[in-house]
Amino acid sequence: MRRALFPGSFDPLTLGHYDIIKRGITLFDELVIAIGINADKKYMFTLEERTKFIADAFMDEPKIKVMTYQGMTVDFCKEIGAEFILRGLRNPADFEFEKAIAHTNRKLSEIETVFLLTSSGKSFISSSIVRDVIRNGGDYTGLVPDTVVVNR
Repeated sequence: MRRALFPGSFDPLTLGHYDIIKRGITLFDELVIAIGINADKKYMFTLEERTKFIADAFMDEPKIKVMTYQGMTVDFCKEIGAEFILRGLRNPADFEFEKAIAHTNRKLSEIETVFLLTSSGKSFISSSIVRDVIRNGGDYTGLVPDTVVVNR
């Protein structure tokens, strides 16, 4: 079975993430959406909210699992038997950043990183932009799946 891990903080899940996930499930037998826990990071949404946003968005997709993890991504991949890491690329800066991580992960393990380009209509969307829109009372609904609901 080809199992891939799609790691991120998903604070919140965006239509860019959604695009990569929907296209990624066509490439793998199972896709684990892994929410990384970083104690040093201040999140807008709780871990429970982020997990629910993702689980609800993909409730009808049996090839998707949602999990949380701490520590190194490659260690979590080994723990769950994932052979691939799936990453989305929006722009050249993403590529340079992700390339360095992919090379490091490959040096540390046998896990391959697979890159997908975000669809052109979604390449401008990032979680940080969505958080900024929410903080300032803007209409975020065109940037996230319907399962992302702000109750603040």
